[in-house]
Amino acid sequence: MTPKIHQQAYSRSDVRRQFALSERDLRSWEREALLAPADSYSFSDLIAIRTIVELRGKGFRSRQIAQAVDSLRRKLAGVKQPLSELRVISNGKKIAVRLAGQEMEAMTGQILFDFEASELGGVKAFPEHKRTGNRLRESEVWFQKGLDLEETGAPMEQVIEAYRKTVELNPGAAGALVNLGTVYYRERRFAEAEEHYKAAVTADPSYPLAEFNLGNLYDEQGRLKEAFDHYKRALALNPQYADAHFNLALLSERTGDTLKAVHHWKTYLKLDRAGPWAEIAQRQLERLRKATVIHSK
Repeated sequence: MTPKIHQQAYSRSDVRRQFALSERDLRSWEREALLAPADSYSFSDLIAIRTIVELRGKGFRSRQIAQAVDSLRRKLAGVKQPLSELRVISNGKKIAVRLAGQEMEAMTGQILFDFEASELGGVKAFPEHKRTGNRLRESEVWFQKGLDLEETGAPMEQVIEAYRKTVELNPGAAGALVNLGTVYYRERRFAEAEEHYKAAVTADPSYPLAEFNLGNLYDEQGRLKEAFDHYKRALALNPQYADAHFNLALLSERTGDTLKAVHHWKTYLKLDRAGPWAEIAQRQLERLRKATVIHSK
């Protein structure tokens, strides 16, 4: 199954399903200006939504997140969308961002020597936030350029150069690393694809698409155990990841594990009852059920 490409639009229903959200959640975040009202979302929007979900899971209210976002915009020149442009983190007490290997508290702009023990008061001023913010903004510009070049069918050399510039300016740009990996994957330059997918996992261990794409790569190469492992890691990060269930179902069929295949087909159909792949999933599930009945007679 083909990996999702970052420039595609994701509908509101796609987003609600992927993150287990309600329409009320999205409208609330729009009112707080955490999201712009829209009928569909870009990949950058999905990064922002994932960040909101993570912060909400740690007990922060939408208003607190909105205040932190506003503070970051004022403190970091050139950063317009902190939730997608920056790596936002939290220990459940404060919201911070990771910049240049350090962690800056969103509301105060102070550097935290030890974020886990920040209540001990080890802080100092953050002297280079403007320069760092500009580099991150420039990185985002190059990332968007790479997406645009892919969309218009530009030569792959130009696409690769744009994503490489992104990573040079922001080594933690997991999205650009994944896209570089996918460019190499399509050209069957598997060693380079693996290198960049692994770098994306290192840059952002909570990024299920990077794990999923590694699964695809190993599946293509016949490295089935490794493919299983990475699809499962993608599901551990996002149990609602329909594509991972789809590919695990196919892989389970190939290795003769009918029960696992049935499980993943059923789960896929719960997550995507009407999508373009649902008909295939339903057909495969029915075929396995019939084969199981015949075999048991």
